[in-house]
Amino acid sequence: MNRFTRFSSWAVLAGTLTVGASAASAQQQLIEASKNPGQWVMPGRTYDLQRHSPLKQITTANVKDLQVAWTFSTGVLRGHEGNPLVIGHVMYVHSAFPNKVFALDLSKPGAPQIWQFTPEQPADVIPIACCDVVNRGLAYSPKYDRLFIELLSGDLLALDAKTGKQVYRVKSADYKKGETMTNAPLVVGDVVVTGISGGEFGVRGRVTAFSAVDGKELWRGYSTGPDKDVLITANTLKSPYPSDQGTDLGVSTWQGDQWERGGGTTWGWYSYDPDLNLFYYGSGNPGVWNPDQRPGDNKWSMSLWARNPQTGEVKWVYQMTPHDAWDYDGVNEMVLFDKDGKKLLAHFDRNGFGYTLDRTTGKVLVAEPYGPVNWATKIDLTTGRPVEDPSKRTNAKGNTQGICPAAIGFKDQQPSSYDPETGLFFVPTNNICMDYEGVEVKYSAGQPYVGAIVRMFPGPGGNRGAVIAWDPMKGKIVWKDQENLAAYGGTMNTAGGVVFYGTMEGWLKAVDAKTGKLLWEFKTPSGIIGSPMTYVGPDGKQYVAVLSGIGGWAGIGVAAGIGAEDPTAGLGALGAFGDAGHYSNQGGVLTVFALPGAAKP
Repeated sequence: MNRFTRFSSWAVLAGTLTVGASAASAQQQLIEASKNPGQWVMPGRTYDLQRHSPLKQITTANVKDLQVAWTFSTGVLRGHEGNPLVIGHVMYVHSAFPNKVFALDLSKPGAPQIWQFTPEQPADVIPIACCDVVNRGLAYSPKYDRLFIELLSGDLLALDAKTGKQVYRVKSADYKKGETMTNAPLVVGDVVVTGISGGEFGVRGRVTAFSAVDGKELWRGYSTGPDKDVLITANTLKSPYPSDQGTDLGVSTWQGDQWERGGGTTWGWYSYDPDLNLFYYGSGNPGVWNPDQRPGDNKWSMSLWARNPQTGEVKWVYQMTPHDAWDYDGVNEMVLFDKDGKKLLAHFDRNGFGYTLDRTTGKVLVAEPYGPVNWATKIDLTTGRPVEDPSKRTNAKGNTQGICPAAIGFKDQQPSSYDPETGLFFVPTNNICMDYEGVEVKYSAGQPYVGAIVRMFPGPGGNRGAVIAWDPMKGKIVWKDQENLAAYGGTMNTAGGVVFYGTMEGWLKAVDAKTGKLLWEFKTPSGIIGSPMTYVGPDGKQYVAVLSGIGGWAGIGVAAGIGAEDPTAGLGALGAFGDAGHYSNQGGVLTVFALPGAAKP
């Protein structure tokens, strides 16, 4: 059977799963779908979020010959994060607000549109989004042949993948209280797990699960509050760290009722281990950036979580940055990998440390800086807590200067990737530091609840970003490719030995996974803050696709038209990226690449 026949057979299967007599569970169907190397059926391709493709038509030797195959405009000019999905012969593309969804026919020249859906949303949700009106992508259920997207205004939307018709739309968040939704959902069997944004509006962070069948809410687990709200139970593992042990720490580590507006939002990426039946995610900053207003560890903000997707029950939780004073959101992805018989995960936190944990217990095995960190000297592996430099702890008594990293972190939402062959992670990073001054602020529902003045600026060396190769067992950088602006798009690596990533100037680059040597680059219409992906078309050829459209926190000046006169504007981003408009204009274009000629057997 040739490659085209295999792919076409799968396309037929994907379209008939909902009516077939398969005895496989909904969860197993999605796992099996992700094993097809020609498809990309989840945000990270597979549940582990490795963003590694087994495809190898495109190699280090021939990637220099890549050329544009076709393009597609979303018609939206804001930040485009995430990546398309490819299921059978159809590509599904999402946009920034108003969160359009498109189905494109890959079997026809130029991939014409099959359908598009534009959900109605109120325009007054736009200023509620703290750092651009982005969306990180779609989730798919093969059992029901449905797509799921979280809408900025706070709803979970389910669409029929064949027709684009709405199946249901259910409310999960209230934007009038400052709650928005930007992350990609996670589908596990008949469960759809969603997150929430709004840490700068004093919201109470949570994850909420809905039925893939009818949208009924199944459970809700909060980041703060009593154990019964957080869903910490008698089955939750005892933390190996004393400061994470105890009852109702989500209340007792706050002053008074501050936990009720305590942040800990959940807008990052979600991974899942089918063997352990646990999904993993991080929670963000505690409510109000001024640390003087919320004494205590402020649990469970800034934490890594493992939960049961069917019940929401917490298996373990580990707080990385107690009593955060820098806005080091802990939402970045947790990539699952196995090494020497151990089930591990890696997490590159905004606080500048790269963590390797035992994902069965939450115990930290490695924690080393992947950038020039100066707010802490190390992570104490005995206590699990950072050893801080007191001179870099911010407060409302003055302006604390020269803190590295800045609030945007040495890495923000842009996802890393993992190569199981080399055992290396490819991490897109920022090199930004800051001055930070806490200010008194009062809470009012639906109004900004920040409480800090931040000015960001380039870190040591002057370059504002880099892509690094990271050894997760040694906690060491193997190679580094510096970038002028932040490397604010995700990475993707392939069995062909190539790592792809985009830049804020709009370059899609291909580098050698072993050395970081630049092999190829192409200038797309706008800055790239999305993530590359790859698939096999019905013609048997390997394609690479990426969304361009500058925005996000780093590109908010261009995306929202904010001038660079005030370096503290955009929550401090304009101080570091006020010149981004010199390098890129607004956009919203998907660019797809392939090697010339017919597919080679």
